[in-house]
Amino acid sequence: PHRMMEIHCMEFGSVPGVEKPVSRIVLGTMIVTTEEKDRSFRLLDDALVLGCTTLDTAHVYAGGNSERAIGQWMAERGNREKVVILTKGAHPNADRRRVTPFDIASDLADSLARLRTEYVDIYLLHRDDPAQPVGPIVEALNEHRAAGRIHAFGGSNWTHHRIAEANEYAEAHGLVPFVVSSPNFSLAAQVEDPWGSGSVTLSGPQHADARAWYAGNQIPVFAWSSLARGFFSGRFTRKTYDAFKDSLDGACRRAYCHEENLERLDRVETLAREKHLTIPQIALAYVMSQPMNVFACVGAADASELAACVEASTVRLTAAEIAWLDLRSESR
Repeated sequence: PHRMMEIHCMEFGSVPGVEKPVSRIVLGTMIVTTEEKDRSFRLLDDALVLGCTTLDTAHVYAGGNSERAIGQWMAERGNREKVVILTKGAHPNADRRRVTPFDIASDLADSLARLRTEYVDIYLLHRDDPAQPVGPIVEALNEHRAAGRIHAFGGSNWTHHRIAEANEYAEAHGLVPFVVSSPNFSLAAQVEDPWGSGSVTLSGPQHADARAWYAGNQIPVFAWSSLARGFFSGRFTRKTYDAFKDSLDGACRRAYCHEENLERLDRVETLAREKHLTIPQIALAYVMSQPMNVFACVGAADASELAACVEASTVRLTAAEIAWLDLRSESR
């Protein structure tokens, strides 16, 4: 089962403020939890062996047990300096939207305690609240950075317009800007918001302007659900979809399981056959072949899935193949 563990083809990028190299494939840790400690530690160990040194977590994942498991793992392995931790805070709750300096400070204090660390490499605001002015948010994040609690910061599910606004404020006031964005991006267009509200995606023809903005300024894009939450897992094709769909979670069905994406899946299957790759590998190659500065967050469940993603991350598709896969062209 560990045949592929010897493959070391991870590519690395950089994030301003983070001195460590940042792996282009980022392990999403929604399924990492203290309640399944052995399995979680095994996955984290395997990720490190594969060169996947960047972990994506959040204050709300597994009710806090994702961060706690990562903290316990780093403490037991003594490997904090080998790992790039990306965590997120200021997610809304049942009572209110929480994109405020108070809530950011509160969530960050929790995250540092759970992760058993003095700093977070990359800190993102999990959602935006466009009703809040950007100034106090930028000021608060700069204070945490100056104190050494975070090394770089940005927004997850912030539109590029709001990030530009925050960075104009930062520049006008001599402050550090947002240097990272984490929207959804995959070959599958988001037909509905997978989480009900508050998601920001770069996928699909209607978001070409946002992709062009990111391609132009090269701000690192940490693409969440880069395999469309299992839609491109390779576990089903259009032919087997009806039998398989009940095993997909509601977020995947709501957002991605629509005719236009099934057409994309058909084309992925065709190209995968031609290139002797798998469906997830072609879908990931699509993400990594964009002119944006992309880091792909993948929810791999085990070492073999993650190894396949690492292998695919170095595959580059042509512009013609990309246009064909996302239905903008009938030829490749």
